[in-house]
Amino acid sequence: MTEALIARLNNQDADFTTKLDALLAWDSVSDHKVAEAVADILHQVKERGDAAVVEYTNRFDRREVQSFAELVVPPEALQQALQAIDPAQREALEEAARRVRAYHEHQRQESWRYTEADGTVLGQKISPMERVGLYVPGGKASYPSSVLMNAIPAKVAGVDELTMVVPAPDGELNQTVLAAAAIAGVDRVITVGGAQAVAALAYGTETVARVDKIVGPGNIFVATAKRAVFGQVAIDMIAGPSEILVLCDGQTDPDWIAMDLFSQAEHDEQAQSILVSPDGDFLDKVEASMARLLPTMSREPIIRQSLANRGALIKVANMDEAIALSNRIAPEHLEVSVADPEALLPSIRHAGAIFMGRHTPEALGDYCAGPNHVLPTSGTARFSSPLGVYDFQKRSSIIFASPEGASTLAHTAATLARSEDLEAHALSADYRKR
Repeated sequence: MTEALIARLNNQDADFTTKLDALLAWDSVSDHKVAEAVADILHQVKERGDAAVVEYTNRFDRREVQSFAELVVPPEALQQALQAIDPAQREALEEAARRVRAYHEHQRQESWRYTEADGTVLGQKISPMERVGLYVPGGKASYPSSVLMNAIPAKVAGVDELTMVVPAPDGELNQTVLAAAAIAGVDRVITVGGAQAVAALAYGTETVARVDKIVGPGNIFVATAKRAVFGQVAIDMIAGPSEILVLCDGQTDPDWIAMDLFSQAEHDEQAQSILVSPDGDFLDKVEASMARLLPTMSREPIIRQSLANRGALIKVANMDEAIALSNRIAPEHLEVSVADPEALLPSIRHAGAIFMGRHTPEALGDYCAGPNHVLPTSGTARFSSPLGVYDFQKRSSIIFASPEGASTLAHTAATLARSEDLEAHALSADYRKR
């Protein structure tokens, strides 16, 4: 008997909850040995700065640099890369950047204030972060689209200095990544990676200015380092494997849905692809499409393993149950492939990005639709949001008490301060009474 390509579940089965929990489970990003190695790297970079970063870069990336200056990419190299890449690639990058920038312009927050009757002014001041570090994977996992998605919101927010770190194993650097950095307006590129790059950004070195926030994806060592430096600096998130959940009424072309599921499964063996539908016959058709199309995929082994590890086709009684299941899963990417997606939208509570209708595959959002593709994973869409301009802006409260307002507020403040046995607080307020 041939082993099934993907699991089949039914939410009416008695053991459905147990099976779903097992399907959604994902191990932590780190383990004890990784945490120990990362802790040592962070300590060495914090203590020895540039020298430690050079040593680790030579060791892990098989480089032979003598000084940190050799790791810094000259600004003209970014423009040279932009001129050198295939014209079609450049055009696609520039169009994607235009759309991403236009979308994120709508997210920019502005300062505000209001004046009370007694003349007291209250408000909020919005300020961009001064320095942000962007981690970009190197080697085989080079994603120019991630450069655009992380860098453009920061620049729209008004960040003063954006430093990109990207490893260059054996001295090789992806030219399209450099071109994307030029288009996005990255201020500085340094060819370091791993935990040592995170440490340099978080603590600063003789050459690298300490940043306020670190964003961007990385391997287990990068994720562990980001978690370790959180508090010293802000981070975007600790991301898990990529996920897609497709809700379908059974009327979309099954080949389309099969390929949408593949589009996540091809990321890596831990990526998750789930289809939920009330139409059992449609699930059969999609499974048949997957079996037929899979041998044509260049990443067939990865897709096959991903589907076997964490994929599922789930039968539900109706679309109401499908929405309830989606809200429970809180997926990174949610495709609502139905005739009237607007009717279902009010019921959707938890999703990183929602792709509406039959003609909106998740792949459009990955590259060029405009909204950010940096999204909460592993159920964190219950409380987290996509990366955006707001992630690079800070809010400061404004309180400007008029003499009359201070006198009035002093009565309330002093009373509450004395109830907490903080006499100096009370007197500080009392002094302002008329």
